[in-house]
Order: sequence, then structure tokens, then C-alpha cells
Amino acid sequence: MARVAARQSTVFALQRRTVVRRDGCRLAACWGSLLALMFGLILAVVLDVASTAPASAQGFTYNPQPPRPKPPRTANDGQMLVQAVEVDYDYNNSRVSAVGNVQMFYNGTSVEADKVIYDQKTKRLHAEGNIRMTDADGKITYAEIMDLSDDYRDGFVDSLRVDTADATRMAATRSDRSNGNYTVFENGVYTACAPCKDDPKKPPLWQVKGARIIHDQTEKMLYFETAQLEFFGVPIAYIPYFSTPDPTVKRKTGFLMPGFTSVSTYGFGVEVPFYWAIAPDYDMTINPRITTRQGVLFQAEFRQRLINGSYQIRAYGIDQLDPGAFAGQPGDRQFRGGIDTHGQFSLNDKWAWGWDGVALTDYMLLSDYRLAQYRDPMASFVNLPTEATSQLYLSGVGNRSYFDARAIYYLSLSGLQSQVPIIAPVVDYANVVNHAVLGGEFSYKTNFVNLNRETAVFDPITNAASINGLCSTTTSADPARSIVPANCLLRGIPGDYARVTAEAQWRRSYTDSWGQIWTPFASFRVDAINASISNQPGVSNFLPVGDTQALRAMPVVGLEYRYPFINVQPWGSTTVEPIAQVIIRPNESYAGKIPNEDAQSLVYDTSNLFSVDKFSGYDRIEGGGRANAGVQATTQFDRGGTITTVFGQSYQLFGLNSYTVQDMTNTGIDSGLAKPKSDYVASVSYSPNRTYTFSTRARMDEATGSVQRFETEGRANFDRWSVGLLYGDYAPQPDIGYLTRREGLLGSGSVKVAANWVVTGAARWDLQANQINQYVVGAGYVDDCFVLAANYVTSFSYATTASPPILGHAFMLQIGLRTLANTTSSGTGGIQ
Repeated sequence: MARVAARQSTVFALQRRTVVRRDGCRLAACWGSLLALMFGLILAVVLDVASTAPASAQGFTYNPQPPRPKPPRTANDGQMLVQAVEVDYDYNNSRVSAVGNVQMFYNGTSVEADKVIYDQKTKRLHAEGNIRMTDADGKITYAEIMDLSDDYRDGFVDSLRVDTADATRMAATRSDRSNGNYTVFENGVYTACAPCKDDPKKPPLWQVKGARIIHDQTEKMLYFETAQLEFFGVPIAYIPYFSTPDPTVKRKTGFLMPGFTSVSTYGFGVEVPFYWAIAPDYDMTINPRITTRQGVLFQAEFRQRLINGSYQIRAYGIDQLDPGAFAGQPGDRQFRGGIDTHGQFSLNDKWAWGWDGVALTDYMLLSDYRLAQYRDPMASFVNLPTEATSQLYLSGVGNRSYFDARAIYYLSLSGLQSQVPIIAPVVDYANVVNHAVLGGEFSYKTNFVNLNRETAVFDPITNAASINGLCSTTTSADPARSIVPANCLLRGIPGDYARVTAEAQWRRSYTDSWGQIWTPFASFRVDAINASISNQPGVSNFLPVGDTQALRAMPVVGLEYRYPFINVQPWGSTTVEPIAQVIIRPNESYAGKIPNEDAQSLVYDTSNLFSVDKFSGYDRIEGGGRANAGVQATTQFDRGGTITTVFGQSYQLFGLNSYTVQDMTNTGIDSGLAKPKSDYVASVSYSPNRTYTFSTRARMDEATGSVQRFETEGRANFDRWSVGLLYGDYAPQPDIGYLTRREGLLGSGSVKVAANWVVTGAARWDLQANQINQYVVGAGYVDDCFVLAANYVTSFSYATTASPPILGHAFMLQIGLRTLANTTSSGTGGIQ
């Protein structure tokens, strides 16, 4: 009978549709505005939930929220559908009533209630009983009574409760709206914590209560009266009054969360940032750091967003009270300051230009006061910043082309400014022609670089040279005789260096009836070089000093052969692919006789086994005939992941082997390529599932089989723990300065020791010295709404030009309340 009645009421509603839509058009409009009003009130209490990013400092983040499906989007057609057990229209009293399991749908928002009444005489909308309202974004509002005027200037909601799409919750015993502007929530409660599954009435981990929360819609401000922060239902902080912008305001002038630091050289520091929303398109953050030993470090950041881009400027300055704390270091001065700026602007959908700029009174400012890239000691565990970059650039990306031009100035953070080059400019352009040429793919690229350096850069490669300072022009008794290739490498030339490179490439693949893949290829490259090398002590032992001009050409033809064999079994499939490559070309011109600035790094492994040119930059080019041969095998298991194995060797066929040539940096020497038959290279990677990944890379001497370079890495990620371990073993490479074998472990891991407790750690162990020289350990409590974590971090920084990096120690504390606040404090110190 209930089902029949429900159907009859639906038919009745459809029969009365004309009347309801005519006289009830205000009902539809009223309902739509009511929804907008309701969620405005809700968002007023939910403090910036949608725009607040989760905490990520020190590697501790909130537990992810389970996915919550959003209701399907519906057309915004302004029409309302009403379903109920009974729908009545009272002509005498001008009332429209929906009673019993009422469901209303309007522009993607749905409402469920026991009863909904619209009174045209009083122009009020009244809903009562188990009210549930869901908007198009997934927010759910619960209430017992809702009563609003149709102009929405006045009204109230009783027993309000809200669940937002990102799992935040708010409740109030009553909310009242007056004068079309003010909404008052009585006994409001807000939390981002999920309710206890066993006892939903149990207080959450934390919640914010307010006797009254007032939302001024005109000012877009929230005012809290008699507010308190509770943990497990116990008040721990009380604020009689405070205000904050409502969530519709993305930017508002006011104070931000404070920060705390502690460093021996400046004592204890407190930062209280002040954000100034000057205009809709620009703002400023003033962030003074008050220190107990050095006074006030002034920090300010100005940002502006324009139609086609944005830029920002940061400035630092301090009048130090105790410069002697930095005695013997660049920071031993009264005033210290700096400025850095970044900007990027779009010219159109393909072109952009921008800049980065840094200027400092001394190179230790950022490190001493933990600014810029030194602000997060965790980052220093992996990377020690050595330069700050200033550059002006123009970049363009097309469908098959790329252009980049920039001028670069490096500010040395180790005090060796005269040894750092100024690059003005470096230009790259590459393009792949979008139509076939001789049935194959044709591409071309160019590179132009011009750089200047004041002072030569030498690195010692023997113990005697390192201990006695034989490669330094200031400590060597006779630099002209001690700075020689037997003792040193010339890492950077003094003077000017310019090179322009143009290269065209063509390749085409054929597959014959047997399944063999033949790929002929050809290329032609030209380099024009102009160098003016200063005659500083020792430089002439490596390169001709004075002016040098060179024109270098390299034509290349070659053929690549692949023959994949596929074996399919019930458990999976295996593909074995022999690969052979023959390259014909003349010798490298001017090998070892011109500067090498951008091709100083060379690691020979399976990743570049089949590269036509294995040098990493343009300043060197591989010459002579060469053959590369190997085999690649891939096994795909139906339920066991994938194993990929590569093994191969390279052969010098004729001509000059470029990797035997001793240039200014000995690039290629000790690489495994400096002999007719190269070392063997091999790699294995295995991913059985999403939990585990393993990889191994190795290079073995072709004559003895001894391991010259070996790396193996494994990672595992489970629900409760994750671990990663990298092992490296590297044979001595005395010609490039590595005199002894290097062997070490780099490990990292995290373990969820309890439901919400996490322990993390990472360490680097020098196996040759048998010591752990860098590490980080941390522990924290983490759940869906709260983070409490502590980390102890060791990292490196430079103190003076002549001394090695200093090993510093930092303690960091993090407290986070999801959607409300995250704050971090740290303490650091350093030892030699």
C-alpha cells in the first residue's frame, strides 16, 4: 500500500506540475538560493578547508582520506523535481506541502526531509525532520528544522551538522541569519577528525568550539567568541575572541602561523609572519625573525600576478649585534643582507620568458640563517647546494620542436666565485620534421654557448697533490711545474670560450619478412670553436693558451639490427632481442686540444650502450669506427611482474678511440671504453608487483671479469612499512681523482609501529671507512587530522673557502591540525 501511495503521489505531483511551476516558481528559486545560503554558512565555519594544503614538512603527512564518490553532475536548468508520499497544494492558505520521505532535486543539489512547506503568504520555506542536503560537490548537511524567508534575509536552522567532501565536520545547535548579512552559529563545533567507529559520540582527537561564531557576509569575516581548542574533549587552549577571513576569501591581511628556530650563531629565533593583501593581484609577506643573539633579521616577500605571468621579490637584512659569532667566516660583519627574485611570463601558448636573480652581501648568509634552499635541512640530506643561480631565459615548445635561450650567472656558495663561469648566452634549438624525408625521420638541432671565467679551476688527482696543495696557485711553490696532468685536472679554463654546434640526423626502420628490424641512420655535425685562454700558472700544461679557433666536422653513417624472438607460455611471455650496431665515422678532430666544459661526466652502462655518441655534452664528440652489440631479454609473467635484462659490449673497429685521449679533465679515461674491447655492461630490473622493485647495474673488466662499477637497489612499499636500500661499489679511477675504492650503502625506511605511530630513518654508510657519515631519524604520530613529529637531521654546509663542508645537526618539530594550522620549529648546530 505504501508503494501504491507513493506512486499515486508522484502522479499527482506530475498532474499539478503546471500549477506548482506557475505558483511555485518562487519555491524553486527559493530552494536554489536556500542551498547557496546554507553552504555559505557551512563554509563560513569550515576554515578554508578546500584551499588548505596538507602538511608535508619533514616527510610526515596526514593519512589519506578514502575516496568519496561525487554525485553526478546535473544540468543547471532551474527546474525542481519533488517526490514525496504526499504533495498538497492548499489554495486557501497558499501553501505547498510535501510530506513523507520528501526528496527534492534542484540544479545538482538534493534534499531529503520528513516534511517541506512553502508559505506564499508569509514567504517562508520550512523543512523539518531528518533533513539531509547534498550538494553537487558532495557536501552533506544534516538538520532537524530549517526555516527561511524567501528573500533569505532572515531565518534559522536547528541542530545543524555538516560533513564536507574532504572529511571535515561542523555542528551547531542553531544558526540564525538576520539583515541579509549576518549569520550567527550558537555553540559551534568544528573538526577535521573522523568520528570514532566504535563510539561516534566520543569526542574526536581535536575540535574547536565557539560559544558564538558570527559570519559577516559583507566583510567576509568570521568572528569567534569564547573559543577553545580541545583534545579528546579536554580544553587545552582558550581564546576569548579572534577573527579570520571566511573561506570565500583566498587572501586576507593578517598574521600567519609563527615559526621557531635555534642555531648557535644567532641563538633562539621566533618568526611571526604578517601577510598584507595589498590588492587582488599583488601582496606582501613581512616576516621578521627576532633572534636572541643577533637582533632582528628582516624578511619581506612581494608577489604580483599579471595577465600573462607573475613575479616575486624577496629581501633579507640584519644589523648583527654580535658579528664575532661568525669570527673567521664571511658572516663576520655588521650588516648582512640579500635579495632574490623570480618571474615567468607567457608570450603566447608556446613561448615564455622569465628570470631568476640572487644578490648577497656574503655567500654564507643563506646558510647561516637557514634561508632559501637551506630553510629545509631535510633537503640537504640529499643535496648540498653549491651555487645560487641568476638567469634570464626565453623558452618555446612546439609540437615537434623546442627552443631555449638563457644567460646564467652562478653565485658560488662556497666562496670560489672567480672559478665559477658566467654564461651569456647558451642557446638550444631542436626540431623533428613533420614529414618523411627519404622515407624516414629527419631532425636537426643546434647549440650555442659563450662563457667566461676569471680563474682556472684545478682538482688534484694524487695524494701528494692533495696534501701538499700542488694544484693551487697560492700554495704551490712552483705552479708551472706542479700543476701538470700527472697531478691535476683542469676543471675550468680561465678566459673566454664560445662554441656553436649544428647537427642533422636521419633514420629509417625496415622490418623484413623474417621479423628482423633494420635501421640505417646518418648524421652530420659541425662545431665552430673560439677560445681565448688566459696564460695563468699551469694552464699551458693542459691546453694552448691565447687565441684558438677550430672547425670540427663529424659525418656519421651506421646500421642498427634487431631480431626479437617471442616465446609465449601459459605463465607469460619472453622476448629475447639481439641488438647490433655498426657506426662508421672519421677520427675526432682536435681531441684533447680544445676546452671541455660540458662533457666532463661519463658513466658507461647499459643506458648508453647503444648511443651513437656516449659523451654527455657537445664539447667532446666520439670518433672512429665502433660496433655496439648486446642482447635484451624481457619476461612478462601473468601474475609475477616483469624482468628486463640487458647485456652488451662495445668495440673500437678502427681509427682513434676518443676515450683514450687525455683531455683537460681525462673524460673517458677509466670509463671502460678506453680499449679496443670495452668492459662488459649489464643491468637487471625486476618489478614483481607494485610492492617491490629491484634493479642492478654493473660494469665488468673485459679481461679479468673484475667488477669496476656495481650498483644494486631495492625498494618495498607495504601498508605498514616501506624500505629502500642502495648499494654502490666503485673501483678506483685515479686518472679522474678517485684514488681508492668507494663502497657504501644508502638506506631509508619507515615503519608504522602502531595504528598511528610512524618511525622513519635514513643513513649513508661509508663501508670503506666503516662509518655512518650522514643520517636522519624521526618519529611521529599521524592520523587523518593530526600530525606530531620530530626529526633529527645531519646535513652539510660550507664554512670557509679553504675548509671542507661542515657536518651540521638539526632538530625539527612539527605540529599539524589538518585544515587549521601547521607549525615547525627547529634547532641546529654544526661540527667539523
